[in-house]
Amino acid sequence: MGRTVEEIFKDFSARRSGILRALTYDVDEFYGLCDPEKENLCLYGHQNETWEVNIPAEEVPPELPEPVLGINFARDGMNRRDWLSLVAIHSDCWLLSVAFYFGAHLTQNDRRHLFNLINDLPTIFEAVLEKNPVKDKSNADSGNKSRGSTKRTSEGQAKNSSKLANKSREKDEEEHGETLCGSCGGNYNADEFWIGCDVCERWFHGKCVKMTPAKAEIIQQYKCPSCCLKRGRP
Repeated sequence: MGRTVEEIFKDFSARRSGILRALTYDVDEFYGLCDPEKENLCLYGHQNETWEVNIPAEEVPPELPEPVLGINFARDGMNRRDWLSLVAIHSDCWLLSVAFYFGAHLTQNDRRHLFNLINDLPTIFEAVLEKNPVKDKSNADSGNKSRGSTKRTSEGQAKNSSKLANKSREKDEEEHGETLCGSCGGNYNADEFWIGCDVCERWFHGKCVKMTPAKAEIIQQYKCPSCCLKRGRP
C-alpha cells in the first residue's frame, strides 16, 4: 500500500531534521567525519531524525535515491561555510527526490499538496546560511575560475558591465576560441557557462559537469570529476 501525503511529509521532516542537525548543531563532528582522504562519502538523514556520513549503498539500483557522492573531497579546498552551503544544496535536492520517490503513486492534487507542505519549511540551504551569515562579497576577491556571461579574464576580472558586453564577448571568443570542453570536446562559446578546473586547468561546459553559475559563485576552488576521482583513489 502506498504512503499517504502525511506519511511522506513526516518522513521528509524527520530526514530533514537529521541533516539540519549535522550541518548546524553537530557541524564540528560532521566536518571531522568528511575526511578528504576517505572514500566517496554521502550525508544521509534517517527517519528517526538522526544523520550519518557513510559510503553509498552497494545494491544497484539502490532502494532509495542516493545523496550526492563524494562530499568529502571538496572539504579542504573550500571555505568551510561555502562547503557546508554546497552540501546543504545537495541535501535539499536529495530530500525532495526521496519524498517524490515515495509519492510517485500520488495524484496530481496530492503531489501539489505534498510540495506545498515541503515548501512551507525553510530549505536546508536557507537554514545553514542563517546559522552562518553570508558576508558582503561585493569587494571580496573570488578565486574560482567560473566562465559564462560573467566570464573572467586570466587576471580574474569579471566582465559584468552591460556596456562592455559585446566587446567582452568578442574578446572572449578571440582569446578562448580554440578552447575545447574537457568532457564533450565542444568548442568554446561565450554565450554558454564554462568553468575551469583549478587542478588540471582544463575547461568544461557547466552543463557537462553539472555545475551552474550559482554553485560556482559559492566555491573557492573547483575540481573537475576526473580530478575528484584521482583524489579518491588509494
